[in-house]
Amino acid sequence: MKRILLAGVLAGLVVFLFSAINHMALPTGHMGLKVLPSEEPVLVAMRAAIPEAGLYIFPGIDMSREPTAEESKAWIDKYVQGPTGMLVYSPGGVQPMMPRQLSSELLTNVLAGCIAAYVVSLSALPFGRRVLLVALLGVFAWLCITVSYGIWYRFPTAYVVGEAFDQIGGWLLGGLAIAWMYRAR
Repeated sequence: MKRILLAGVLAGLVVFLFSAINHMALPTGHMGLKVLPSEEPVLVAMRAAIPEAGLYIFPGIDMSREPTAEESKAWIDKYVQGPTGMLVYSPGGVQPMMPRQLSSELLTNVLAGCIAAYVVSLSALPFGRRVLLVALLGVFAWLCITVSYGIWYRFPTAYVVGEAFDQIGGWLLGGLAIAWMYRAR
């Protein structure tokens, strides 16, 4: 158990540092992200129209009940006409890169590292395959989440590719850390 915890913490730290470098120093950390053209009038309209924080999809349809056939058709027509999108919205501002955000990210990386270390502990694989196993966990997560967002919500291809570098590259390095901790059984 101690080895799993140590390997998980080490892997989580490695992934956290890799992601920090990727987002702060490499172009891959912000691939596919754009700034709103004419941002100020859009922000003014959002402040006036959206009072509550949330994840919004547009065009919207009331998912709290079964829509009628007419409502469904009207929604499909609006969806086909466009524009379509998702909006993660918070009406109040916050400071970017707050210690709570960074520590939460580090904690989730360490927890994921502990899961990866536990999976590795169940195997009798040689060093290189342990690294590959953890890297494949990164591929798995990327395929299940980011690629799915690209499919369903049309996240930009550049963003999906940038996230592949972040997730797979980070967990490849995390796998090296875990395999190193398990080198002497």
